[in-house]
Amino acid sequence: MAIRAVRGFKDILPEETGLWRRIETLAQGVFNSFGLKEIRIPILEKTEVFSRGIGEHTDIVEKEMYTFSDRKGASLSLRPEATAGLLRAVNEHKLYAKSPVLKLFTMGPMFRHERPQKGRLRQFYQIDVELLGTKAPLSDVEVIWMAWDIIRQLGLMDLRLEINSLGCPKCRPRYRDDLRTYLKGVFQDLCPDCQRRCNTNPLRVFDCKEKSCKKIMEKAPLIRQYLCPECADHLSKVLDFLEVLDIPFVINPYLVRGLDYYVRTTFEIVSPDLGAQSTVAAGGRYDGLLKDLGGPDLPGVGMAIGVDRLLLLLKRDEEAPSIDLFVAALGPMARKKVIPWMGILRRNGVRVQMSYEDKGLKSQLKQANRLGAHYVIILGEDEIAREKVIVRNMSTHDQQEVSISSIILALETFI
Repeated sequence: MAIRAVRGFKDILPEETGLWRRIETLAQGVFNSFGLKEIRIPILEKTEVFSRGIGEHTDIVEKEMYTFSDRKGASLSLRPEATAGLLRAVNEHKLYAKSPVLKLFTMGPMFRHERPQKGRLRQFYQIDVELLGTKAPLSDVEVIWMAWDIIRQLGLMDLRLEINSLGCPKCRPRYRDDLRTYLKGVFQDLCPDCQRRCNTNPLRVFDCKEKSCKKIMEKAPLIRQYLCPECADHLSKVLDFLEVLDIPFVINPYLVRGLDYYVRTTFEIVSPDLGAQSTVAAGGRYDGLLKDLGGPDLPGVGMAIGVDRLLLLLKRDEEAPSIDLFVAALGPMARKKVIPWMGILRRNGVRVQMSYEDKGLKSQLKQANRLGAHYVIILGEDEIAREKVIVRNMSTHDQQEVSISSIILALETFI
């Protein structure tokens, strides 16, 4: 029996990689225009990076992480998200000392042991942005702006920005106490997961997907009714900036995130075309997280874009991958002649291929067709004797002869 990929882990096939590169290249261009710098971090971290950063009583840490002990007994985990690990790197290398406002991005795979479904694999890919060093509402908006800009530039229009405030350590405790009181009154009607969350992480009950729990939470007290003046002012300024940028939004008073570190602004960009897993990008403010990880008390805000979910929304490129030039060399002399030409062309960015085997012209032209070659050059013993090369346009089937001595210059005009 043939060995197959692990359930929930997916191969990215050659016909898909072009679209991946398009997304990543576009994102890098947007980040460059916003002044971000790239950082690349390990996929494996000490488990405490996530238990301290994300929160011990979150679903991610309690149920979804790939965690194991190494040979010395240390607990290690594959990263379930990028923020905690990135901030660990910021603290370890004291990157915050290099700039009063630190703006970073990273891309790569994340891992969560969940039931695989459309838009939610066990290995999934994210584009992540973190902005550290300021509490200004405009920094929240800039993070949203980047996500919105990338998604819109990809041509995705039917999207909705949902936004909420989760308050701060000053106003959230009173709200959490009142929410726990409400949940005690409906405890028996909640699902087992939400019953467990009531004491450890009551805000997460809002995120439950069970219809019965959703119905119960429609009558629960909402955080916006408890915001302190500073949090209310912060949210008001964020919304004002979004209006200036003409980014449409909906205030979702039930929106919470599954991570403990969020304060104040939290947001999601959702698509109606993705079913249950509708979130394409999400993020928010996490003042205090760097301190929790042993660093200085710096404010921060960030977001992540789900690449796998973007791919589900984007139209796949149906065209076969093409090359610029196929070299049909007939005989050993011709093959030796064309190899240096191919080297020159490849160094100048021209996509060139030839047959590895010594095949006839008909067979090589078929191969050129399969590869989607725009042009073919044909060189055999007769052409060498006449010091000529045949250049064939594969779209029009027109062809012309070019002198061997000027073939590289001539090809520059064709390709």
